[in-house]
Amino acid sequence: MNNPEVLEADLETSSDSDGAQMELALGDSHLDFIEEAEKEMPLTASAPLSIPAMLCDDKLLEEINAIPDKMGFKIGDVAEILGIKQYVLRYWETEFDILKPKKASNNQRMYTRKDVENALLIRKLLHRDRFSIEGARNAMKELKAHVRKEKDMSQVIHKLDNMNDSVENLISDIRRIRHMFD
Repeated sequence: MNNPEVLEADLETSSDSDGAQMELALGDSHLDFIEEAEKEMPLTASAPLSIPAMLCDDKLLEEINAIPDKMGFKIGDVAEILGIKQYVLRYWETEFDILKPKKASNNQRMYTRKDVENALLIRKLLHRDRFSIEGARNAMKELKAHVRKEKDMSQVIHKLDNMNDSVENLISDIRRIRHMFD
């Protein structure tokens, strides 16, 4: 990361008519890189991860927003929200790795909000989009890979922002020290 050739290329000095060094400045090429990355993927570290447009529609978003704000959901609650039978949910648990509710001490399934969102997406893929079980499973795997990639890129952008702040602080410190010796 600390490539001296890159740093030397970015470091510029200017001279006055006497040839004395006047100012120490860092070129903006590192900023261009960050701006290009933000144009390609406008994410921030705090931005929520999104479902790819090909899998998402307005109805799914409405259904997700209509999920009650609860700590956990019993299988009957989830089946009612989805409008399907409980045995269908139990079957989906065997077919989709992403749908794995925890079991309470009484051996009863407890779904999280994320589980309900995943079940809504599975139902959409199977019922509205007419995917086969295998096709829906593959779409869910692609979604998982997409979310992982998006999260990785978000972390990279966050690290670049931190590095940019550090470089700007370093430049400020160099200027302050330089003015102390003037």
